[in-house]
Amino acid sequence: MNAKVRTVWLAALGLSMLGCGGTAVSPGGSAAKRLNGGGATFVYPMMSKWSSVYDKEKGSKVNYQSTGSGAGIQQMIAKTFDFGCSDAPMNDEQLASAREKGGEVVHIPLVMGGVVPAYNLPGIDGTIKFTGPLLADIFLGKIKKWNDPALQKINSGLSLPDQEIVIVHRSDGSGTTYIFAEYLSKVSDEWKSKVGVSTSLKWPVGIGQKGNEGVAGQITRSVGSIGYVELIYALQNNIKFGPVQNSAGEFVSASLQSVAAAAASALTTIPDDLRYSLTNAPGKESYPISGTNWGIMYKNQPQGVAQELVNFFRWVLHQGQDYTEELHYARLPAGLVERAEKKLDEVKPAS
Repeated sequence: MNAKVRTVWLAALGLSMLGCGGTAVSPGGSAAKRLNGGGATFVYPMMSKWSSVYDKEKGSKVNYQSTGSGAGIQQMIAKTFDFGCSDAPMNDEQLASAREKGGEVVHIPLVMGGVVPAYNLPGIDGTIKFTGPLLADIFLGKIKKWNDPALQKINSGLSLPDQEIVIVHRSDGSGTTYIFAEYLSKVSDEWKSKVGVSTSLKWPVGIGQKGNEGVAGQITRSVGSIGYVELIYALQNNIKFGPVQNSAGEFVSASLQSVAAAAASALTTIPDDLRYSLTNAPGKESYPISGTNWGIMYKNQPQGVAQELVNFFRWVLHQGQDYTEELHYARLPAGLVERAEKKLDEVKPAS
């Protein structure tokens, strides 16, 4: 074998050893550690920050693809990804599919955030308030104009225009959709019966766009539009969003504090498997459309991948939480971090 052929062969061997994740050994003998994950666009800004800092501190790369929660779960089940991220916990059907392909999984809460009703309505001197039932009627297509009497009634200080409402929603499998739909199902029987709760919905009306990025972009381009996005996407794109009336009757805007209040009120009801809901949480200060993003992975992992996963997510649960505030996410409560640590202990190399 001549030198040129040998070099090409060794390079190909190195790539084949890389696989889905874990450690690849280069021809020179150095180790290049990498994890592959993907899913929720909700957590993409946060995951980008985490992976950058983690690589600098630990020399380990985490490649995260913003594909949507539904795709993240599917590709984690198929073992295309080492981990998937979702704003919706896996349902019983997905858990059964995972058991057949790779065994039991764990849900590791990573960060919390708010989903906001974001709108593009120039010329309004103030912020438009919403109630849950009104949001349901808007996205059902029952409220068609911004000056509808029901909207004008709770916004008596604003002069809302006689303008058609343009609905913007997600077209892909989305945990942000799940959070939004779960909330609407809790406050509107009609929404619950006609549309329901899922990462993918059959929308009665509206324009579909892929990802939080796509929805935010469509709202920005469409005067008179309303959609739902994770808080950071509204802030980054300078899109207005309104406060929503919570279960205590208070109109509350999404913020670090109001999402944390929702989380604190839900802590006592979180089950052992850490699949839970923050929507419509009790408390005067709770933001009602709050949610969690989970990192989801198999308990049994290939040699080399298991420890990399545990190391990275343990770092996220502790040092990684220090970066949440700058990106407008709420850090995990201490009690939830302790429970997540115990779940992470269940991730081990397959025997």
